[in-house]
Amino acid sequence: KGILVAAHGSRVDSTIHTINEVVQMVKEEISDMPVEIAYMEFCEPDIKQGIEALIKKGVDTIKVVPYFLFDGIHIREDIPSTIHEVLKEYPHVTVEMGKTLGADRRLAEILIDRIKE
Repeated sequence: KGILVAAHGSRVDSTIHTINEVVQMVKEEISDMPVEIAYMEFCEPDIKQGIEALIKKGVDTIKVVPYFLFDGIHIREDIPSTIHEVLKEYPHVTVEMGKTLGADRRLAEILIDRIKE
């Protein structure tokens, strides 16, 4: 089993640095399975490349966890469509889509901390 963190992507290097830091923290906590990151646009690896990186590590069950706040078009259509296309090449692989970050008390607490800074 493996995890693919799916982020939007950006042309701004500091944004990529930030998500890479977050994913590194995740890797430190979830050390019993491979964790990769992939981007919808502007950056590599893209979603296909992220799935393929996990497959090359012997993973045949992948949970795609979106690093998105909301269930927008990328979550409802773009990412699932890309996954569907990739799985045509890898019929032995199972991919499950996780939920977005959404409305979570922990996010509100971070926002409160930023307001108080």
